[in-house]
Amino acid sequence: MRCRSLAAGLALTLALLGLFTGASRAYAASPQSPPGVSEAPVTISTPPANSTAEYHLSSEKYQKALAFSRAGYRLYFLSVFWNLAILLVLLHIRFFAKLRDFVEAQSRRRFFQAALYVPILFIFLALLNLPIRVYWHHLSLSFQQSVEPWGAWLWDWTKGEFLVIAFAVVVIFLLFTAIRHNPRSWWLYAWLGAIPITLFVVFITPWYIDPLFNKFKPLQEKYPQLTDSIVALTRAARHPIPRDRIFLMEASAKTNAVNAYVTGLGSSTRMVIWDTAIRKSTPNELLCIVGHEMGHYVMHHVTQGVLFFLTLLLFALYLGYRLLEWMIARWGSTWGIRVPSDWAALGILLLIFNVMNFFGEPIGNAFSRSVEHAADVYGLEIVQGIIPNANEVTAHSFQVLGEEDLDDPDPPKFIVFWLYTHPPLNDRLRFALNFQPAKAQPTRPSDAPSSATP
Repeated sequence: MRCRSLAAGLALTLALLGLFTGASRAYAASPQSPPGVSEAPVTISTPPANSTAEYHLSSEKYQKALAFSRAGYRLYFLSVFWNLAILLVLLHIRFFAKLRDFVEAQSRRRFFQAALYVPILFIFLALLNLPIRVYWHHLSLSFQQSVEPWGAWLWDWTKGEFLVIAFAVVVIFLLFTAIRHNPRSWWLYAWLGAIPITLFVVFITPWYIDPLFNKFKPLQEKYPQLTDSIVALTRAARHPIPRDRIFLMEASAKTNAVNAYVTGLGSSTRMVIWDTAIRKSTPNELLCIVGHEMGHYVMHHVTQGVLFFLTLLLFALYLGYRLLEWMIARWGSTWGIRVPSDWAALGILLLIFNVMNFFGEPIGNAFSRSVEHAADVYGLEIVQGIIPNANEVTAHSFQVLGEEDLDDPDPPKFIVFWLYTHPPLNDRLRFALNFQPAKAQPTRPSDAPSSATP
């Protein structure tokens, strides 16, 4: 469940940015390992004796997973319609037009108007959306998915909103400048401008944005032997990843969930492993996690995601241009909106892009599921010959992932189609069990992870 702020209506350039950087946030971890095992080299051990034939939960955990996931589905759709209702009401009462009149009375300079209009509007919308965000955190705490105290959570929310506002002031000023000077082709100029902005933000995110919300350090600093084993695996797969591109995220301060992901572009590209994943993984399962993330890293899935959504953004901006013209002609006088370059027209654009973001969700998630499956295939391929019974170990890691994250044991097909960024867990588990490698994976002794017992 992704509770979203109305600021996400800024899809003009980056409402889909969360999908750009999150498309690679893929695989998560596994069972609890004995104390200290994560500090040792990844080892080859005997696979689980009991075969994991399908994703299953105890009766108590089944009911808990069902309740948590279904609450998330309901809250997602509630948040969408709540946001749309807020925008429609604010348009109807001419809130956007009144705010425009206020800022225009303060200054005649467009940038200062934007610097006043956007923060007031976005703070107001964020506060209206806050109850849903608060309720989602309450659910996460109640189901033991989050451990983040309310004070820390509120500080993260505040930082996120101010980051969006600071960025939105610049983007919206540039957008409305393009609308004002190019009323018939602003959508194309906006898209051309979105390309460098998007690439820049994705590029700097690992260095400057992610550290605002979590603590990161090179994995080498805390787990040098583990890092050696991961680097050895990447070399054995003939796609070496430098040890300075592998990072540890201290996720346990905020969550019980387990995860790993790939982020960044070019020289900022990195693999990030959550400390919860290391603590709850057996050595072989951690190899499966790394193998999946290597798939994202080697196949440049973040770059593919950026290109995919920039393509969608071109069509979204053109459709937004057409709808904006039509809606102003139809309801502009009722809402007090004069022309497309009017600051009050931002209310219509937010409405349009929220609707398009909602209906575009299945498209983006279908793309995400395809790259996640590709990463599953890659991960299964490279661990063949390194982990005994690699298919069973991978399947078992999916089982534990579901138990840790309260994954829906039986998601409705419509929900999978609309919301799932990954194939359903049971599908991934069965695929792993039945996987047939395309070719043998030769492993040179010097490249293989250490088999020393921890």
